[in-house]
Amino acid sequence: MSKHALIIIDIQNDYFPGGQWTLDGADAAADNAARVLAAVRERGDLVVHVRHEFESADAPFFAPGSQGAQIHSKVAARDGEPVVLKHKVNAFLDTPLLGLLEEQRISELTVVGSMSHMCIDAAVRAASDLGYSVSVLHDACATRDLEFNGVTIPAAQAHAAYMSSLAFAYAKVISTEEWLAA
Repeated sequence: MSKHALIIIDIQNDYFPGGQWTLDGADAAADNAARVLAAVRERGDLVVHVRHEFESADAPFFAPGSQGAQIHSKVAARDGEPVVLKHKVNAFLDTPLLGLLEEQRISELTVVGSMSHMCIDAAVRAASDLGYSVSVLHDACATRDLEFNGVTIPAAQAHAAYMSSLAFAYAKVISTEEWLAA
């Protein structure tokens, strides 16, 4: 088995148009993630799907058992592909993700998904701190406009800020095309 795994984080229905928490560019990011998923499956590498559910039914999105909390059809898990359920931002916190990667002797991760400024950021930093070599495919990730102290930060700027931060010390941040060509 390869030492590489694809981690698909929170590409879930609520992030798409018509969902409870729509992200800017969710469709385009999911399309790129689907291309990477197909390539990883063809190579026979490990694919891990991470799915977030809040623990309360009155959550703003990803309510337990809701259709919005389900993995989007563009990157749906196949039989035998693990799906890690998380209740916190960091995919490694209080989940079996680390044990799964250790069991499979994984050393390199490719990360795609949502949201760039939250769950992608947290998982990539944690993975790097745990010693994994991490690649993030910036155009296979999505986020939304942010607001702080009365200032709106457009999604593209928030995404760029987080990708540049991750590229500085935590991951190789590249495009889907670059990754597929490598």
